[in-house]
Amino acid sequence: MTDLTQQKTEALAAIAAAETLETLDSQRVAALGKKGWVSLALKTLGQMSPEERQQAAPAIQAVRAEIADAIEARKAALESAALEAQLASEKLDLTLPAPEAPRGTVHPVSQVMDELAEIFADLGFAVATGPEIEDDWHNFTALNMDENHPARAMHDTFYFPDRDAEGRQMLLRTHTSPVQIRSMKEQGAPIRIIAPGRVYRSDSDATHTPMFHQVEGLVIDRDIHLGHLKWTLETFLKAYFERDDIVLRLRPSYFPFTEPSVEVDVGYVNEGGRRVVGGSGDDEGHEWMELLGSGMVNRRVIEMAGLDPDQWQGFAFGVGVDRLAMLKYGMSDLRAFFDGDVRWLQHYGFSPFDQPTLSAGVGAKA
Repeated sequence: MTDLTQQKTEALAAIAAAETLETLDSQRVAALGKKGWVSLALKTLGQMSPEERQQAAPAIQAVRAEIADAIEARKAALESAALEAQLASEKLDLTLPAPEAPRGTVHPVSQVMDELAEIFADLGFAVATGPEIEDDWHNFTALNMDENHPARAMHDTFYFPDRDAEGRQMLLRTHTSPVQIRSMKEQGAPIRIIAPGRVYRSDSDATHTPMFHQVEGLVIDRDIHLGHLKWTLETFLKAYFERDDIVLRLRPSYFPFTEPSVEVDVGYVNEGGRRVVGGSGDDEGHEWMELLGSGMVNRRVIEMAGLDPDQWQGFAFGVGVDRLAMLKYGMSDLRAFFDGDVRWLQHYGFSPFDQPTLSAGVGAKA
């Protein structure tokens, strides 16, 4: 036991003098490891008589516990000293600017919606809204679309399985035109509105999605003609694309809710594989692209809205907001608008704090 006491004294001194965690660990291995002197002492208990073991075992265990406690205390002291040294050597320069936190962006669709509202406000249009869950009367019948019209087919329209309390078939609106009917019934005439919002159709590819955005315009007044429609669309597109060389071409077409109806083409040129709206029809490489549908509001639609078509007439037009965004800001795939990819939003999104690309409005073009 005299040797054990001396070894303990020497080990405690070495532990107290250890300056690094590595040195301290070597003392732990020398004493408490598989071949350490304390472990070897414990192994000798099996060779002793019961009387000798009863006397020696508590003494060896006490030495083992004292060595373990000393190692643990010294380890804590060394770690605390290392932390204090690190804190003393590392300094934070409070004069440096803080790193910029991630910021959200305005979605291109929201940006274009704001631009459209601003432009048409300059032209005297109000913004009208309506329900996205519609009945088939407002969505189809009131717009002169008979029971056999292809747009009513199940493969084109999202229908709800149950009818409303009045027995009308309910659906997700396929256009924002029902807002025109509701506005005419509620406000009467004259009226000048745009109706932006979400619409739904059963279609999905690079240029179509089941949910997309439209803006439709409606003017009802006395003595309105196609010349007013053409001027409105030219003024709108010049302000939106921020170019004065916008050229339009009106082609006869058919829509059940307008008569006469016209498809509106806009001139563009290819620049690096991208369609750039604008340019003269005489320019090399100038082509035409169908952009929107429009026409004079059908007499039956005016009647359905509760107005007298012999006194009131007007024009209407509709265009995809997503398509306008793609043309102005150079996007190629409509599906990316709805993927929620943060990288795409960071690239194409707009700062919520400054809007350098927000249209200057119609007044700036005068």
